[in-house]
Amino acid sequence: MAGMEEGSFDINDDHNHNYCASSGNVHTYLRSQLSDVTTVPQPLLCSPVPGGEPGGRGKLRSGGSKFTDSDSSSESSEVSETDSSAPSASVGGKFTLNSASKFLLNAMAVEDYRKNHWPNLENAIDLLLIQKPTDHISISYAQIYGYIYKCVCQQHSELLYNDLILKITTHLQQVSSHLQTSPPDNFIENFNLALTQYTASLQCIVPVFMYMNKFYIETKLNRDLREDLMKLFADHVAEKHVSTLMPLLIKAHSMPFQVQPSTMANVVKGLYSLRPAWAQLAPDLFSGFIPQINPPAVESQLSDYAAHDQKLQMELSMNGFSRGDQSRKRTSDDS
Repeated sequence: MAGMEEGSFDINDDHNHNYCASSGNVHTYLRSQLSDVTTVPQPLLCSPVPGGEPGGRGKLRSGGSKFTDSDSSSESSEVSETDSSAPSASVGGKFTLNSASKFLLNAMAVEDYRKNHWPNLENAIDLLLIQKPTDHISISYAQIYGYIYKCVCQQHSELLYNDLILKITTHLQQVSSHLQTSPPDNFIENFNLALTQYTASLQCIVPVFMYMNKFYIETKLNRDLREDLMKLFADHVAEKHVSTLMPLLIKAHSMPFQVQPSTMANVVKGLYSLRPAWAQLAPDLFSGFIPQINPPAVESQLSDYAAHDQKLQMELSMNGFSRGDQSRKRTSDDS
């Protein structure tokens, strides 16, 4: 490795995020150091050294196949790969590397990701997930974005996405376990706190992962990062507690101001945004916060609607809510 640092094998990154070998001594070094390494096919990582056509842009070839930079959606420089049994070759001024050298380069990049990039990202994600909406945490978002940009350019998007999903899934499982021990009297408030805190965290996490979202999740997976992360909350938190939460919400809705109206509205709207089908579990509850949940009104049921309103007014009156001073109500012109 010391020989590589002294200039015998320098790796640069061009404007298309492709690795370039800039030294003519790569051939000699790889023949002496890597000739006995087990041949393992890996994606082509090297671009041509000077010697080809000036300013030329071509396509990567390996055994008749074409490779492109899947993360940056840019074309790679032209490289013709010869017999894989040869350690390296120089044909027509174009530089090529065999499978052993490409395996070494890829292993070095993954090791750098594991030791440097992901630990820094993981620490930042931890802080963002536990912050409260009113908290202010000093985090360099530009630095986090820089790590993510490098990971995507080095073709670690899939690895980064899987690590992010695993990290947030583990956090949400802890949130669910905490809610499991919450007493019924505080369950609605605690669920609202967990939902509010998580959505506030996503307002920071999703933007800094924008580059990965654009060039990997949307392009390759045909999905959206925010939707994926909200689905994690639905699967690992809401779905596990909806059977406990729904009766408490119905009870609180029948007793006005037992729970703060803002809390009730946030929880009901949050559940509907996570899974609209949950509205069918309590249509009367959801119709109080979500428009057009119930079917349209029909003229033949106007008397039923009036009876329902009278019943509601009577229940409010019995619970101590008076109709106010009726003496100042303006009389009809016909009286």
